[in-house]
Amino acid sequence: MNFTGISVVTGAGGFMGSHVVEYLAEKGIKVRATSRPRKDLSFFDRLGVEYVAADLTRPETLPRLFEGDVDRIFHLGAICNFSTPFEKLYPTNVKGVDHLTDLALKNGVKRFIHVTSTSVYGYYKGTPFRETDKPDPRDDYARSKKEGENVVFNKLAKGLPAVIVRPPTVYGPRCNDGAGKVFSRPSKISAVPGSGRQLLANVRAEDVAAALEHLSFLDDAVGEIYNIADNTNPTLEEALTLSANTYNAAVPKLHLPLSIVKFSTILDGFFSRLKGKIPELEYDAVKYLYFDYVVDNTKLKNTGFALQYPDFRESMEQLGKWFQQNQS
Repeated sequence: MNFTGISVVTGAGGFMGSHVVEYLAEKGIKVRATSRPRKDLSFFDRLGVEYVAADLTRPETLPRLFEGDVDRIFHLGAICNFSTPFEKLYPTNVKGVDHLTDLALKNGVKRFIHVTSTSVYGYYKGTPFRETDKPDPRDDYARSKKEGENVVFNKLAKGLPAVIVRPPTVYGPRCNDGAGKVFSRPSKISAVPGSGRQLLANVRAEDVAAALEHLSFLDDAVGEIYNIADNTNPTLEEALTLSANTYNAAVPKLHLPLSIVKFSTILDGFFSRLKGKIPELEYDAVKYLYFDYVVDNTKLKNTGFALQYPDFRESMEQLGKWFQQNQS
């Protein structure tokens, strides 16, 4: 499948959405970026990208996204944290998907790439997460992402040419959201949660962006689910140590029992809510640290996709150089 029209990227004002916009624009693709209204459009102006403000919770703002020859939707617009309750996630992460897929069907979009999360698998059960595993969401965020997927599956049955993509922790340049922020800039985490031997699954934002476009070209990918993860599984202690060394911060030596970490996240969550912020480490995120977290990426690699950053350790070294070069 070839695409010559406009590619719409939702959530373009966020970390991952901005990387998809950047990746497509640098390939000379006509991009229409969208997110909730924002004052600073310098990022899109620099890339020469059209920006159209819209709100997934306000369906009357969405039809303008489909004006002209729109052939692809890369849907990354979502609330992505463990601190927002389900009733506040639902209008964006579930109902917003419904609004957007309805319009994609109506306008004959040729490909709808829906980005969700490996959190839909739930807690680790001893074997790497595969796309055939039954979802078992264990928190409000994961539940909202799974219900959003259900919307897409329902629209697939009606003819929507959709692909579902599940990344784990995404990190990289400009990341200030989610668990990936710990590896993307200096962190305030000064102790290792638990034993530190828990295995992690991560992926660079640039690889997610490239994989989304790669999958959009594959007719055989329609109706399929793909995990996107790198090839390595560092331990939590190793990852935190690498991050500290990358950003010239103190390496965490103290290990805190996860019960104490959970209690501290309750306090941090309370004070963060008073400030209108998301805490550095969220309560529901700590629950995942009782287990390993390994994601199988074989299905994606079997499509011929090659990761630019397959090794977490080498990626962190490169990211540290980028960070130093871009310090203001």
